[in-house]
Amino acid sequence: MLKRLELSEVMHRELIEESRDQGIGFISTAFDIESANMLLSFGQGIFKIPSGEITNLPYLRHIGSFGKRIILSSGMSNLQEVKDALEVLDIAGTSKSQITVLHCASAYPAPLVDVNLLAMRTIKESLNVEVGYSDHTLGIEVPIAAVALGATVIEKHFTLDRNLPGPDHKASLEPNELNSMVTQIRNIEQALGDGMKRPMPSELENIELVRRSIVAKCSIRQGEIFSELNLSVKRPGTGMSPMDWDRLIGSKASRDFEADELIDES
Repeated sequence: MLKRLELSEVMHRELIEESRDQGIGFISTAFDIESANMLLSFGQGIFKIPSGEITNLPYLRHIGSFGKRIILSSGMSNLQEVKDALEVLDIAGTSKSQITVLHCASAYPAPLVDVNLLAMRTIKESLNVEVGYSDHTLGIEVPIAAVALGATVIEKHFTLDRNLPGPDHKASLEPNELNSMVTQIRNIEQALGDGMKRPMPSELENIELVRRSIVAKCSIRQGEIFSELNLSVKRPGTGMSPMDWDRLIGSKASRDFEADELIDES
């Protein structure tokens, strides 16, 4: 089956040219050193290492010697095996700053219970490397969740028709589903923001409307002592913040206030 489906050098050249015409990047995965050399001769700038080769020392060493950006898939591996592969690649000439490790569950399709998506964060935090996710589940929700958890690369199989013969089609997305996944990932990327907690532009106009101010609960005469009996908090939030409540209690009114009037200290 694999021999029948393999892509020749001529096919690769045609695909590279078509990708260039369509304005998309081209990556082919080499499963042996000879194929890797062929891709290097084509000028490929990113090399994907499949999960099955993560313990293939001669292969890792050869790919690492290219000094190119690497996407390392980690299906079926434990954390130590990922660490070992990264060390081999680094010694060979490709530093961790050039590598993205894809967390992966290598089952087709992968059961949700085996996805273990939080392991992606473990890889990032333990090995200090960029992470992504290679998805073999049905549907699109898991890769979208992976982006929300910090994935910078998503790998997902797609097909023109799930009814085509072959082992991968049934666990792959059709074009409209792939389009939906990409759209939703882009939406999540926007929603993630920069992580700084602050009022956002769309919120600013609501602050005064929904927050509260300290107001007179009843008429208050100049010199009267502010207390819980004559003060309250009400909208809008255009006056003194209720966070100043304790500081205000026990002080004297500087002037007369009518009921529901905003309190000030002038």
